[in-house]
Amino acid sequence: MRTTIRIDDRLLAEAKAQAARSGRTLAAVVEDALRAALARRDRGETTRPLALPTSPGGRLRPGVDLDDSAALLELMEGAER
Repeated sequence: MRTTIRIDDRLLAEAKAQAARSGRTLAAVVEDALRAALARRDRGETTRPLALPTSPGGRLRPGVDLDDSAALLELMEGAER
């Protein structure tokens, strides 16, 4: 079957290089990679959730705006002093 997909430029370059090294077509390399990824998923091989460290209380400090990167940086730099 013929289809069109968008692939990151660097990933595509790596896939093309792998195809050239192995003497296979780009389509064969992509198909094999997709089969392997789907097989891992079917076997239940998933990535574990990443545990992020939190501060006691698990809440933001009053006045912290996560959408204001400049204010966050200022707040973090002030904590180091």
